[in-house]
Amino acid sequence: MEPLITEEYYSLSLAQVGLAALLLLVNVALSIGLQLGLTRSLLVASARMTVQLLLVGLILEWVFALRAPLPVLGIALVMATLAGVTAAGRTRLRFAGMYWDSLLSVLGAAMLVTGAALAGIVRVEPWYNPQYLIPMLGMVLGNILNGINLGLDRFTTCLFDRSALIDSRLALGATRWEAARSEIREALHTALTPAINSMLVMGVVSLPGMMTGQILAGAAPTDAVRYQIVIIFMITSAAALGSLGAILLAYRRLFNARHQFLKQLLEKR
Repeated sequence: MEPLITEEYYSLSLAQVGLAALLLLVNVALSIGLQLGLTRSLLVASARMTVQLLLVGLILEWVFALRAPLPVLGIALVMATLAGVTAAGRTRLRFAGMYWDSLLSVLGAAMLVTGAALAGIVRVEPWYNPQYLIPMLGMVLGNILNGINLGLDRFTTCLFDRSALIDSRLALGATRWEAARSEIREALHTALTPAINSMLVMGVVSLPGMMTGQILAGAAPTDAVRYQIVIIFMITSAAALGSLGAILLAYRRLFNARHQFLKQLLEKR
């Protein structure tokens, strides 16, 4: 039996997008009514999101038309850089070199996972085809960002709050790895929990964004599901690699070769 595919696609005008923005009034009303203090943040975030997405749409139209590798790779690098900076910038505690570590972790995990998916799984020709590379990379980066942010925040907070305990472990003869191992495990567990929870309810409680978008664009549901499964495996593995890399690099900076905990490097925002 042939799958039911609709070729009808409804394009949205700017006026329709403006009507959708009225839904944000619910959030604004709650913020004002309950005195949450989020009204300004909501308005700024929504305006920033709208401008960013409109600009991205214009840029992607230009890139899609070029079909050249350098502009595509340039946009990918900018996306990864912003993800790395944002991941480190949202933590409560910081240390010197944190942004570089976050950026390196994002680039490594994103390149490895996205490259493997494009070349070995989806087998896109050419490999830099922006129609596939940019959306897939964007979803991967978003999850790496969240994983690194959660993992680094948990790791640095645990180290700061348990500094006396960690110093006691080191004083009793523990190596730097033995002193920080439980905090590393706890941070990695925190970083991966959202991705695991999302997988548990996907398809039952929630319909993922990529799958929904493909169905709305007229793709067969079975094809959309296959792509979504690939994407979920990509973002879960990328989040694990990125989070692990960032946490281990943080561990290397906060514990020196003489097995000392450098708590003084941690600074509150």
